[in-house]
Amino acid sequence: MHRILPYFFNMNYKRLVDSLRQFRTWHRWIGISVAFFMLISATTGILLGWKKDVDLLQPPEQKGTKAELKDWVSVDQIVNSAIHALDSVVGEPNELDKLDVRPSKGIIKVLFKKEYWEVQVDGATGKALSVKRRHSDWIEHIHDGSIIGDLFKLTYTNVIGWSLLILSLSGVWLWYGPKVVKREKRNR
Repeated sequence: MHRILPYFFNMNYKRLVDSLRQFRTWHRWIGISVAFFMLISATTGILLGWKKDVDLLQPPEQKGTKAELKDWVSVDQIVNSAIHALDSVVGEPNELDKLDVRPSKGIIKVLFKKEYWEVQVDGATGKALSVKRRHSDWIEHIHDGSIIGDLFKLTYTNVIGWSLLILSLSGVWLWYGPKVVKREKRNR
């Protein structure tokens, strides 16, 4: 970076102006190319930022009876309780995705693959405390592109990330460059 900046500051007036024009063109076309995806990423990012505060996005965490893991029932009991609770609400089987253990709250969140269901189970009693959908999960899959597939996610996040970096750097130059041009004009 320390080699690039002197290049811009020591150019002659015409090269400086041409540089700004070129950066403006790149900035415009990259911005236009990724605007739709950045809009999606920004919107879903805002929603994900609020997921712990808006119950519609992610169910509020329940409180279990005991936080000590030694007093908890077996994982098998917790999973069976969650499957039974979900079946009584949805009425069809669902594949287990993962367990999210929250010892400080005394609960385990049992997450299911189909339709983003979550069952919160008291770790000590094995009783289901809450059966709700986690809308934050499908929003996250849209946010990172994984809703389409892993290859798309990798490509999408790289394109968005690099584009944002290029837009940020070119934006700084488009803001600061005219100041340098004015200074050069005065010095001429």
